[in-house]
Amino acid sequence: MKDKQNTLANLGNLSTVNLDLGCGNYKRAGSWIGVDALDAPGVDIVGDVYDILRAFPESSVDRVHASHFFEHVPDVPLLLQLIERVLKPAGQIDIIVPHFSNAYFYSDYTHRTPFGLYSLSYLVDDDLLSRKVPSYVRQNSLRLVAVRLNFKSPLIINMPIRWIWKQLFNCCTFMKEWYEDSWSGLIPCYEVHFVVARR
Repeated sequence: MKDKQNTLANLGNLSTVNLDLGCGNYKRAGSWIGVDALDAPGVDIVGDVYDILRAFPESSVDRVHASHFFEHVPDVPLLLQLIERVLKPAGQIDIIVPHFSNAYFYSDYTHRTPFGLYSLSYLVDDDLLSRKVPSYVRQNSLRLVAVRLNFKSPLIINMPIRWIWKQLFNCCTFMKEWYEDSWSGLIPCYEVHFVVARR
């Protein structure tokens, strides 16, 4: 099941269609369809993500997961537009990306786009955050459902304090916005988790 023709032909047999974009070796679950530009054990469809999403029928996907993938693509608005097209009404997108204050973001030369708390607010409807930003290429049927700042570290010594920061800065919308405005230069955030739903 490495090619998109076989996978797309079998879509009618699936009760639920879930895509894991940029899954690499480890897709979210065995029943999910793993998509990546490079072949790996977790990948079911190998190819360009834009071409693959164009090949899916409209409103055929229940859920999309993308962990540490959006920062690599050349055109984030186009990617959201293509996901919007294939997503069923009430379908959900989970997007996890490095926060711009994460030092590891800059060490990976394949990273193209930095992300912060408000990044998706420029592209989808946002009634969560109090700071309003302009709409550039808004996907009107997509809305921001949740956003969470994740404070993690590969170093065990840092984990307890990062856990405290995670609890503190995610306790309410004000604290998330205060963190990004006043503390992101001093306290690095590892990643941002956006949840977006289609109306």
